[in-house]
Amino acid sequence: MKLKPTAYATRLRRLLFAVVAMNAVAALSSTIAAEPLILQGSTTFNRRVMEPFEATIEAKSGQDITVIPNRTMLGIIALLEGRAHMAMISAPLESEVARLKKAMPGLDYQRLQAFEIASTRAAFVVHPTNAVRKATREQIKKVLTGEITDWSALGGKPGMIRLAAVGGGGGVITAAEAELLDGKAVSNPNVLYVRTALQLISVVEQEANVLGVAQLSLAKQRGLPELMTDVPVEQTLSLVTLGNPTPAMQAVIDAARQAVDKTM
Repeated sequence: MKLKPTAYATRLRRLLFAVVAMNAVAALSSTIAAEPLILQGSTTFNRRVMEPFEATIEAKSGQDITVIPNRTMLGIIALLEGRAHMAMISAPLESEVARLKKAMPGLDYQRLQAFEIASTRAAFVVHPTNAVRKATREQIKKVLTGEITDWSALGGKPGMIRLAAVGGGGGVITAAEAELLDGKAVSNPNVLYVRTALQLISVVEQEANVLGVAQLSLAKQRGLPELMTDVPVEQTLSLVTLGNPTPAMQAVIDAARQAVDKTM
């Protein structure tokens, strides 16, 4: 049976359209599967989400993931400079951006988008010999501002409180400042800033009068006593993209949320 020229042309166009559509879907699927993703930033996010679930997230998303844990602020800078596909953060994005704008003005901050993955809380840790185990949020606030400087004000033995935190954009102290100080920086003059979360834990383990603003998971891992507050200081753990997430990035975001949700 011969087709008329017009019918033949119509059929050919439909066939070509179908082939083009199939190729487009195949190319998109290939792009999603092939794009390697670098996640950089918060060690709190890394310990809470990536260390226990990285293999699951890779399997569900179909992505190869490289994780570079350092600090929340460093992850955002890497994202803005094109050295990471997504940033891992453990403090409010607005707080981090406000600080970065002062130090590094002119970057493309308005394109940053945060996608909440999980939550945790800050841990206020003390040396095992320190008998203080409770404080109100208001008391912790006053320690951060320097209005309370002695352990006796918290029901402990007399001795100067030495505050310790991860500096240079650490997510835990930034979250505490956002919740307790309306985003203002710690003003206690007797504060020690260290480079990493592990260094912070080591300081608390060695010095009896230190109050460390630490990662909850790391504090539990090392068995350090906590100074429990009446209301927890919450941390939101998010992945940040520059602009809308690509299909590959969205696949990782969705897989991370699903992996964490199953443990809730």
